[in-house]
Amino acid sequence: MEHKHIRVDLENRVTHLLLNRGRSNAFHADMLEEMKAAVQAAEADPGVEGLVLHGKEGFFSAGLDLITLYDYNEDEIRAFWELFMAFVESLVAFRKPAVAAISGHAPAGGCVLALCCDARVMAEGDYIIGLNEVPVGIVVPDSIFELYSFWLGRGTAYRYLLQGKLLSPREALAAGLVDEVAAPQRIRTVAERHLGLYTQFERNTWWQSKANLRRELVQRMAANREESIAMVLKQWWTPSTRSILKTIIENLTQKK
Repeated sequence: MEHKHIRVDLENRVTHLLLNRGRSNAFHADMLEEMKAAVQAAEADPGVEGLVLHGKEGFFSAGLDLITLYDYNEDEIRAFWELFMAFVESLVAFRKPAVAAISGHAPAGGCVLALCCDARVMAEGDYIIGLNEVPVGIVVPDSIFELYSFWLGRGTAYRYLLQGKLLSPREALAAGLVDEVAAPQRIRTVAERHLGLYTQFERNTWWQSKANLRRELVQRMAANREESIAMVLKQWWTPSTRSILKTIIENLTQKK
């Protein structure tokens, strides 16, 4: 598959998946398709022991490309959300070790990608990470709450989600949202070290243990998928959410 929005490098039996779209790595349907195919290929390749997700300097991923998604028609936006949820579920169920090298900002969908991994290393600096969908007017699906609370605990995830809380790297470290904060130039090295903590063990033992520990999470995320997407789509088309999105897009466009 030809890649326009990502780059895939195989080095020392590790797949490095680099998000590579625009300045902020915001994703749309085509980029999601590429990411999904790359993750599936890494899982299927017996020569690949693990996966590292990378962003760009200053931005891991801004999440959904609201500028593009705003103009999607009803069929396109439904297809996008179905693809997004399927990709997230596949990354959560990825049997091999996966580490997120969070090179900068990771709000909303960018944070979701990182949450799917087994460990997260974040660059120190004036960056933010967290799920801020509620202030943007997007209903948070049950599955995303399950994923957030898997790492933070249900009480903290509940409060953070409903506040739309965004955390600095050090706050994220204290909350258990990331595992280590490192200088930007050391992100890749530190991420590879975290991956090595997992790949040193007998692979089938580790893979099966991961599957066992995540079984309930995977089941919860898959449950009520259609109902969750229906709720997201219903809110997506309300005048209030469209107004919020339009304001955000205007601000983003002016910044460009």
